[in-house]
Amino acid sequence: MIMQLHLGSLSVDVVRKPIKNVHLSVHPPSGRVRISAPSSMKPETIRLFAISRLGWIKQQQRKLQGQEREPAREYLDRESHYLWGRRYLLEVRETETRPSVELQHNRMVLSIRPGSRSDRRQEVLEAWYRSQVKSAVPPLLDRWQRLIGVEVERFFVRRMKTKWGSCNHCTGTIRLNTELAKKPHDCLEYIVVHELAHLLEPTHNEHFTSLMDAFMPAWRDYRRALNQLPVPREDWKY
Repeated sequence: MIMQLHLGSLSVDVVRKPIKNVHLSVHPPSGRVRISAPSSMKPETIRLFAISRLGWIKQQQRKLQGQEREPAREYLDRESHYLWGRRYLLEVRETETRPSVELQHNRMVLSIRPGSRSDRRQEVLEAWYRSQVKSAVPPLLDRWQRLIGVEVERFFVRRMKTKWGSCNHCTGTIRLNTELAKKPHDCLEYIVVHELAHLLEPTHNEHFTSLMDAFMPAWRDYRRALNQLPVPREDWKY
């Protein structure tokens, strides 16, 4: 159940869960604020926590509200699409063969059955993007699991509407956003390291920051680059 906490003009969604620590997040595109709090935490304690983080919340909201949005996609010829930060022009080829996506120089060739609608074209492209991330992740895990000293049980790639990645430190699993295939490869590597570090520290506290500083000293640069890139134009939800 979601409760509302009001701090002046700021509304905060509060969700109580069987967890040990309180978690604060600010979600795109408008900067909605959510607090996940332990079931036993008193309302006044939650309120004081939110007040103590008001400066950070406002800073994150300004960043999100100023972030560039991608134009709506129609999946037509010569439309711009991206892979690992590089721009390609879409070429749609209608064919009776199995749907596929192939890169040819500066073109992203989508082979699709005649008469396929834009939602079907989108579905094929998103499945291809998912496969790109799935192929890119194992070498990163091989490298960073050894360096960080953790081991992932499983990783999943899916389209996520509010996060670039997530980690369940209890089950040893991580989830990565399909959209990362469109960003520079360094951004994917940063998110992988970020989620692996959460296997050691599940919260974004000072210990987590010190881990990221030790493992990837330039992580703030990668985070800044990722946050400055355009994000999908859609109604984001929890």
